[in-house]
Amino acid sequence: MIDFRYHLVSIVAIFLALAVGIILGTTLLQDPALDLAKRTSDELTSANNGLRADLDALRGRQAGNDAFITARTPQMVAAELAGQRVLLVETPGSSTSVREAAQQVLGEAGAKVSGRVTLTEKFLDPAGKGVLDGLVNQLKPANMVFPATATSYDRAATLLAAALVTNDPAQAGTANTATAGVLDAFETGGLLNVEDNPAERATLAVMFAPEKPFEGETAETLAEALVSVADGFDAAGGGAVLAGTAANVALPGDLIGAVRDESDVSKRVSTVDTADMPVGRVVMVYALREQLAGHAGQYGIGKGATAALPVAVTPSPTPSAQSGS
Repeated sequence: MIDFRYHLVSIVAIFLALAVGIILGTTLLQDPALDLAKRTSDELTSANNGLRADLDALRGRQAGNDAFITARTPQMVAAELAGQRVLLVETPGSSTSVREAAQQVLGEAGAKVSGRVTLTEKFLDPAGKGVLDGLVNQLKPANMVFPATATSYDRAATLLAAALVTNDPAQAGTANTATAGVLDAFETGGLLNVEDNPAERATLAVMFAPEKPFEGETAETLAEALVSVADGFDAAGGGAVLAGTAANVALPGDLIGAVRDESDVSKRVSTVDTADMPVGRVVMVYALREQLAGHAGQYGIGKGATAALPVAVTPSPTPSAQSGS
């Protein structure tokens, strides 16, 4: 008769055999896979370290370039905008630091900032178009006629631009009596905020795009509304530049991209998508100067940019007293 100890020893032996088999099988099967995984991990680690080193080197180069441009900016922009008055227009979500840095460079270029207008979210609220239309109809001069296809934002931009900018240098620095009360009414209605005295009209306008594209179902509508505003300021003054940061992919709510996608508007309004960089602020000054000459361009490194900066225009040489003799 087989006793209990025999059964116990047999069971233990079976389990030991199974355990040894599992260990041996697992080791034999996994060693190549483990080796491959280790080699792959080592390669990825090495590549990652290389990319980090490249990134650190690029950051160092950019920091050096930024330091050089910052130091040379006063010489690079000196007198480029002498005698010009510039209006600053901030949009919902635009960067205060970008605007402040741009304002400093405009001063170094010889321009005087007439003032600052900050459009509010209420200005862009599609549900408030009735209020916007009502104010425009109430405040517009009798001789201000809008095209039949003009949107609410086209009309509002035309009225605001008439109150804030002029293409007549002789009128720069003076208020437009035909639009008296426009700024106060828009500010009282919560549609915008005013800093300094922008009613003393400027000759040029710089609009600052939101740091992030608009999102949601109304993203494209909001961007198009601000395209109308930029175009309105360009039409009423000596030119307009939209400044912001680069977008590498097309997004419906990206304001700079929306201007660049509007073929007619992009022929009039310039964009600079490197305004967060020292070089972009220099380009902004050059783009404003180009606007005064009746030209526009799309500058920077983002999608839709056609060049890094405007092409310098060399003045025609003045004929000497002896020429032609």
